[in-house]
Amino acid sequence: MLLLLDNGSRRAAATLNLRRLARHLGERLGSDIQPVSAQHSSRIPPEQLDGVPAQTLEPFLREQAAAGERSFGIVPLFFGPSRAISAFVPEVAGRVAAEHGPIEVRVADPLCPLPAGEPLLVQILADNVRSARDGLGAAATDVLLVDHGSPLPAVTAVRHWLAEGLAAELSNGAGADLRVGEAVMERREGAEYAFNGRLLAEALADIGASATGQQPRHVVLAMQFISPGRHAGADGDIAEIVAAAEAAHPGLSVRISGLMGEHPRFVDVLAARAAGLGTRQPMELPAD
Repeated sequence: MLLLLDNGSRRAAATLNLRRLARHLGERLGSDIQPVSAQHSSRIPPEQLDGVPAQTLEPFLREQAAAGERSFGIVPLFFGPSRAISAFVPEVAGRVAAEHGPIEVRVADPLCPLPAGEPLLVQILADNVRSARDGLGAAATDVLLVDHGSPLPAVTAVRHWLAEGLAAELSNGAGADLRVGEAVMERREGAEYAFNGRLLAEALADIGASATGQQPRHVVLAMQFISPGRHAGADGDIAEIVAAAEAAHPGLSVRISGLMGEHPRFVDVLAARAAGLGTRQPMELPAD
């Protein structure tokens, strides 16, 4: 049984997008793909989800194992080696195995496995930035690649890799005035988390400080997000951060790119990860 696993959200739009991706991946592979969230989405009222409750990992695995299913493949909707993959999934699977007997769980590589990375993700980001820049012409434009933020350096390294690739891709015919930087939506306090880089609010304030009505500064946020939810989307945290920055700096103009999971080629990345599942060893499950 193959699962498409995201972190989960309390926003219905995130689960609906997860289901859309699972459906498209299933069409590509010719098999049923189960859309499952690690946590949170079970709190969404079913009436916001076409009457079908969201599935979360532990109850889903329990139900399937009780019915006799013993083998699970997981395609994770995570850019890097999140603890959701390395810790949460094996802990949940271990509890299920202790209750219902041995199960095998194979987890595909994350979306951008380093050091090789995933060039198609760079292409998707570049397409989204170009669409967001439409109409700006040769105006000087700053591009900020924005992700959620992680306490793990290995996850932040994925953003660095994508930013380098995006800068190289956009330099092809984009003009010398285009600058690509990075920002993080939120970051834990403390010097030990400085590797995350600048907060988005700080980065926009720095750029906005030099913006005037006569010399505006245009910024495109390259969104390293898959689905709309509490952070990304029309009424998410990032939209609020942008609105506050533009209000504080009248010469600042910010455009937010589309989300990566909404790009038509994103399913190609998922299909490639699913194809690699056959070479993966089952996870070692902790004893209950």
